[in-house]
Amino acid sequence: MSNLPFILPAGTQVVSHIDITNSAGDVTFAAGAVGIIVKSPLDATHAYRVRFIDGTEQSLKREQFSVRSHHQRPTTPDERLAGVDLYAHVVYRCVVGSRAYGLDQDESDIDLRGIYLPPADLHWSLFGIPEQLERGEEAYWEMQKFIVLALKANPNILECLYTPLVQDVAPIAQELLDMRHSFMSKLIYQTYNGYVMSQFRKLQKDIENYGEIRWKHAMHLIRLLLAGITALNEGFIPVRVEDHRERLLAIRRGEVGWDEVNAWRLALHKEFDAAFQTTKLPERPDYETANSYLVRARRSAL
Repeated sequence: MSNLPFILPAGTQVVSHIDITNSAGDVTFAAGAVGIIVKSPLDATHAYRVRFIDGTEQSLKREQFSVRSHHQRPTTPDERLAGVDLYAHVVYRCVVGSRAYGLDQDESDIDLRGIYLPPADLHWSLFGIPEQLERGEEAYWEMQKFIVLALKANPNILECLYTPLVQDVAPIAQELLDMRHSFMSKLIYQTYNGYVMSQFRKLQKDIENYGEIRWKHAMHLIRLLLAGITALNEGFIPVRVEDHRERLLAIRRGEVGWDEVNAWRLALHKEFDAAFQTTKLPERPDYETANSYLVRARRSAL
């Protein structure tokens, strides 16, 4: 996707797609000439004023030139991949979110997440491949991106590795599931705390903006703390909320007062801090095992 502004600013170097002519109609510069925008329009319906190397100025509409830095590319990644179905290279597909937590309702979406492993020729090509594929309720990370996030103890990624709802898993992805303990480390304490703080900020903004709490945010704050405590104490990510389901659903329905929810939050924070002090998880994940796996996965894509 282009990251160019809607209206290009003065000073932008451009390449003309048309011949540049003088007042007599003679061609002074053939198509492909480089100029610089000296005046930009207020909207996309009007022309730009472009000056060329001899001082000649001409009005050009946006479709009559391209930005020089973009023009020099052989093609864009989007154009290169237009005919490639990267979704055909998904090696792991699972369900996360409320259905995986056991907190779903009839109208709950089915959130699909996973990993795709692109063919080597695409991955090695000049154009590269996207780090993430998205369509509707689906999102798939490129293998290396997924592993890097897992090594950082990203809660969403770790939940993908531990969700009980797996739809598709290729042999190479099964190897990753079999070594998922390699991603468990004390970093979970920092990342889960970060996500909890993010949920708490959402609650504060709810009160500031709406005068009331969005109880779904409160429920997920508590769920994250519960998951973090189990992860540090027992060495795995508990995706399903199990015994806490009814109490969490009561929070989402607004049936539990904030004072009670906040008291639970503070008590869980203390448990989380204590679990961090006694956890048997290593300081850092197993980078060497993760790297060896990634190289093996890359070779399998040849």
